[in-house]
Amino acid sequence: MPVVRRTVKIVVGLGNPGRQYEQTRHNVGWMVLDRVADRAGWGGRQKARDASAVARGRYGDLDLVLAKPTTYMNLSGLAVRKLLARERAPLGDLLIVVDDFALPLGRLKLRAEGSAGGHNGLRSIVAEMGTQRFARLRVGIGDPGDRAVDHVLSRFEPAERGRLSTVLDAAADAVIDWARDGADRTANRWNAWRLPELEEPAGSERQPAAAASIPDEDGIVRTRTGWRKLLPRRGAGQP
Repeated sequence: MPVVRRTVKIVVGLGNPGRQYEQTRHNVGWMVLDRVADRAGWGGRQKARDASAVARGRYGDLDLVLAKPTTYMNLSGLAVRKLLARERAPLGDLLIVVDDFALPLGRLKLRAEGSAGGHNGLRSIVAEMGTQRFARLRVGIGDPGDRAVDHVLSRFEPAERGRLSTVLDAAADAVIDWARDGADRTANRWNAWRLPELEEPAGSERQPAAAASIPDEDGIVRTRTGWRKLLPRRGAGQP
């Protein structure tokens, strides 16, 4: 009987190696992959391979490869090319997770293809692969003003860190949704997501619990203010 090869989804989080870059805004792609790896029980199981730190395995009903290129941001395309060649995977099974200072903290944007948008890591991948036709999940890191380089290489402020954990959970959910449902459905689900407000605005009336929206088929609730609450976390053994 012929061997049936299972589809492997490859998720690449962009960032820079080295202690000086840990937890910086430019490394939010790495942070998202760490969140997915922790959920899958793969934390600390990364292996150096194909110019990346790679963790792989079965997560629920998915076969995933999580890779953090160690080439530095500007050469991310080299690592992506090696990963795809080893896995013999088409571009349709690749998702790149990147930071984006054009989006505020608390916004996600997933697209099935598109330009590099000024991001050096994406620019390297486009140049190496010769195409823009691969999915990317952009994670907002906030407006840098006129100090873009200093901003992306800075760490999140104390006031932002509580919100960052919620954003990483949302982005991890979006990664898993992409692996299961594809780019278009995941974009429809998550591009409208907003970070829930931490506090009620002064003078506003709290929405009564009885008036809360009923979750839709995807488990998302839209409140009166338009915010979307997070999907419940999916454990490694859940479908």
